[in-house]
Amino acid sequence: MEGIEKITAKIVQDAEQEVRRIREEAEEQSRAVLEQARVQAQQEAGAILTRGRRAADERLERLNSAAGMERRKLELSARQEVLGEAFDLALEKLCSLPEEKYVKLLTDLVLEASSTGREQLIFSPRDRAQVGKQVVVAANEALASQAAPELPDGLTDSKVGAFLGKVVNTTAAMVAGTGMLTLSQETRDIRGGFILVDGDVEVNCAFETMLALEREKLERQAAEMLFGDRR
Repeated sequence: MEGIEKITAKIVQDAEQEVRRIREEAEEQSRAVLEQARVQAQQEAGAILTRGRRAADERLERLNSAAGMERRKLELSARQEVLGEAFDLALEKLCSLPEEKYVKLLTDLVLEASSTGREQLIFSPRDRAQVGKQVVVAANEALASQAAPELPDGLTDSKVGAFLGKVVNTTAAMVAGTGMLTLSQETRDIRGGFILVDGDVEVNCAFETMLALEREKLERQAAEMLFGDRR
């Protein structure tokens, strides 16, 4: 019996040792698995955080870009509004010049715009009635003077000399085919300025048209400065 008990005790002891070994191996494996899971979790958390930061940075960049675009749009709108007010005021001032200055301005514009000296001038109803004839006469005299030969200063000092000068100018203008501008019976719905007509060709010298062209140039320059738009 004593031999059996010893054998049994030995079996039990070996079994307990085996159980402890298996438990230790299991615990070691468990710790290894947990460590691997922890490392993987940290890596994944880092990757998620990196992606989150990148997404946040991209979102912030888009928002900043949108905000900048909106700011530039507001700046352009404000500039257009200011330009509009400035050009409206400029048009009002041009149309309300004293008559002498207004005739001089229109005459200078006619001389600059005329290419043949034989065009018709179309004004607004008001300008045709008030200054149309004066502008045509002044422009024709200037064109005739440009076409005429220079006369000695002393010759034109007297009334006779002045009359002779006009005759010479008129004759020279007729020979050159210039200084024959006419006042059209037609009128146009314009604020100021005129339309120069030569057959089928029209040159629009209405104040509102010329100012609109200048305003368009300035607004385009403003867009280029604010948006880098070079189209």
